[in-house]
Amino acid sequence: MAAGGSDSPMRLAAETWESLFRAQVAVMRRLQSGPAFRKLAVNEYDVLFTLSRCPSGWLRLNELNDNVLLSQSSLSRLVERLEKRGLVARMPAPEDGRGILLQLTDEGRELQKEIGREHVRDISALVGPALTAGEQKELMRLTDKLRNSLGQLPK
Repeated sequence: MAAGGSDSPMRLAAETWESLFRAQVAVMRRLQSGPAFRKLAVNEYDVLFTLSRCPSGWLRLNELNDNVLLSQSSLSRLVERLEKRGLVARMPAPEDGRGILLQLTDEGRELQKEIGREHVRDISALVGPALTAGEQKELMRLTDKLRNSLGQLPK
């Protein structure tokens, strides 16, 4: 699609989406190729990061699934691999027995922090020169506005 000069709201929305999507893909490719992700793939780090932000320390597998970009079956296999590596612990949910609760192990927490520090430096090195602080705040405001307009996604 041609950039700029959009005549119709539908075309402008499509071009806006394409621009957002392509920027996200380019940034993620650059970040994935950086040194932060030599020990762990980005989707594995995403699981550790999401678990690290859980106030109770435990998170249901289905709640984790709501916060990562993986199918339920892919996430289950990924969690099994993380558990085998000693990065995640899981147990049956006490209230229903069918659900699964997940928690970072000490090793998982340390690895998440280690990768996270380097990841934040990589993000800063990538975003800082491209956008001013004001532009970064405006981009955050716009992406938050877009995400919040969607509400809770259906399962």
